Amino acid sequence: QVQLVESGGGLVQAGGSLRLSCAASGRTFSSYAMGWFRQAPGKEREFLATINWIGGTTYYSGSVKGRFTISRDNAKNTVYLQMNSLKPGDTAVYFCAADANFRTITTMARAGYWGQGTQVTVSS
Repeated sequence: QVQLVESGGGLVQAGGSLRLSCAASGRTFSSYAMGWFRQAPGKEREFLATINWIGGTTYYSGSVKGRFTISRDNAKNTVYLQMNSLKPGDTAVYFCAADANFRTITTMARAGYWGQGTQVTVSS
């Protein structure tokens, strides 16, 4: 079982940057694919990015490709989301997720484990 705790959210001006972190518990963290999602008020959950268990393969949604970067440090049981050139439209609650199958997150936008989320607010 994996427990996930996000941090690093906050208020930032448009054009600014934030780095989100997701700390995972469990000794099997390195065997899971990890992903980031977000959900804005009144909108459905949106897939953002995934990274495979070793960090060699990543995949991004078109809305964040080129602005966001997902990475992981298996020694620290942590996955990151570096967000640059933030826009007001990026305002949402951001969630990290874990699944044994990279494709489950990437193509099905689903995952076996979820964090509680961290709020990101981008002001204009």
